[in-house]
Amino acid sequence: MALFTFAIVVGFILLVLSADRFVHGAAGLARNYGLSPLVIGLTIVAFGTSAPEILVTGIAAWQGNTGLGVGNAIGSNIANVGMVIGATAILLPLSVQSDTMRREFPILFAIMLVALVLLVDGTLSVVDGAVLMGGMVVMTYWLVTLGKRSRVSDPIGNEYEEEIPRDMPTRKAVILLVVGLAVLLASSELVVWAAVGLAREFGVSDLVIGLTIIAIGTSLPELATSIISAVKKEHDIAIGNILGSNMFNLLAVLSLPGLMGPQAVESAVLTRDMPFMIILTLTLFAMSYGFGRTGTVGRLKGTILIGAFIAYQLNLYRGWI
Repeated sequence: MALFTFAIVVGFILLVLSADRFVHGAAGLARNYGLSPLVIGLTIVAFGTSAPEILVTGIAAWQGNTGLGVGNAIGSNIANVGMVIGATAILLPLSVQSDTMRREFPILFAIMLVALVLLVDGTLSVVDGAVLMGGMVVMTYWLVTLGKRSRVSDPIGNEYEEEIPRDMPTRKAVILLVVGLAVLLASSELVVWAAVGLAREFGVSDLVIGLTIIAIGTSLPELATSIISAVKKEHDIAIGNILGSNMFNLLAVLSLPGLMGPQAVESAVLTRDMPFMIILTLTLFAMSYGFGRTGTVGRLKGTILIGAFIAYQLNLYRGWI
């Protein structure tokens, strides 16, 4: 067990570091080719912070560990809202002013409902995977269009302007992109190997390991990004990063097991995990929307979010002992 634990810790560290380099390289390259900071932030940055989930789930599904992949996709969304936003708001209360973010919340809610409907028969089929991946293409097109049409004064656009690398040599951007992706692949393979080993050691399902250890680990890039953004007073990025990542998780990440062949989905996903994910996301929406005023997620709301996340994790823990 010690070997698996060590491997998973090393794997998570490498995932965080390589995801950061991958995002910097991709963002710098995109900026060199003329994409606006807002478009880059809404698409490339959101995709990059979801890269650990995508690769871990893809490798797990390829190796036949469907539960781990499904658990990672749903568990990461729960961790992003409960752990990441909760912890960030406790450290530094967040305000949400961006019109772009207010438009993304309903889209995320619609995506959650579509995913729930597709899984309600207890199977993640090839058709389901294709529908989700098709939704990923449509969503990316929508985000690009949104980024081009959003007002110049949109706060999140100004925040991305400050964060997206500028004047990065194309050669350096390509090197960061390629090396980051290579390390992401290797560390994802290591994490999956260690996670499967831990599941066998503890005698629990791949789903539970995906919802707990793997979900928390692959959400670390989002945690780092949100805390750094909050420290820099870039509150819209702190929350917008989570919304974008969660949409990518449900469309790109969850689609992978289905695309690799029909997969049975444990009943607990429908009765426990997805309902909790939807309720937690709606709670964040109610907290941050503002309803005509600037929305805020303060320390009390952050405590509620992280408390709900901890309670959910404890419930899963009680189920495997």
